[in-house]
Amino acid sequence: MQIRRLIRGDTPLLISMPHIGTFLPPDLKRRMTQTALKLPDTDWHVDKLYAFAEQMGIGLLMSTHARYVVDLNRSDEDTDLYPGQVKTGLCPLQSFDGDDVYEAGEEPDEIEKLNRIAAYWLPYHEMLTAEVRRIRDVFGYAILYDAHSIRSSVPRLFEGRLTDLNLGSARGTACAPAMAAAALKAGQDKGYSIVLDGRFVGGHITRHYGNPADHIHAIQMELIWDLYMQEELPYSYARDKAEKLQPVLRDILQALLDWGRATYGR
Repeated sequence: MQIRRLIRGDTPLLISMPHIGTFLPPDLKRRMTQTALKLPDTDWHVDKLYAFAEQMGIGLLMSTHARYVVDLNRSDEDTDLYPGQVKTGLCPLQSFDGDDVYEAGEEPDEIEKLNRIAAYWLPYHEMLTAEVRRIRDVFGYAILYDAHSIRSSVPRLFEGRLTDLNLGSARGTACAPAMAAAALKAGQDKGYSIVLDGRFVGGHITRHYGNPADHIHAIQMELIWDLYMQEELPYSYARDKAEKLQPVLRDILQALLDWGRATYGR
């Protein structure tokens, strides 16, 4: 089975979707708990939610394997993204709710983790690196939008209900501040709460690839499930909700494209 899927666009904007995959290799699947097999931490239906982006000429890079195989939005060195808070690692051993991913004694050892990096993590990032560089070479700059979603409330990780739309620019280091401001403005006064660099400032992809000095601008969007899907099993897509949200996401993506053209002239 392919490890990632790329739909190449004809604009400077690329959307990365590192957590939409649901495939579990059979040798891994047999070792996992029944709770983990339901894949509760997947970014469900994000590809369907952003399907309109392809018509805008925006490229899409999508994962195929579940984040329990390896988390593509974590460093291959498994560094802690948010020191002092609960760590969700490169090869997660617990779900966001604290449930075990593996049956007792079936957890991956260090050799297995290295093998997973080589087999699953590296191919995604090699393609992401190549496509971002290709876009920059064609247009003189590249915009990377890392698309995520999460339950509206995950008490183990944070208190209360999350903001609807959470933009992250690694506190202004992953993209030009004016670009982040344009994205934020495009999402305001649309019936949803929105914040920039709040609880989610951007994961490994945003922090690693964003390099404004090299004309590569990265921003993350973490939005809550309740805006477009059912938050409990079977995690169904809520078309009516999604169709209300999609114009707002379209406006945000268009604001990024408009900023790029106004800044770079193409």
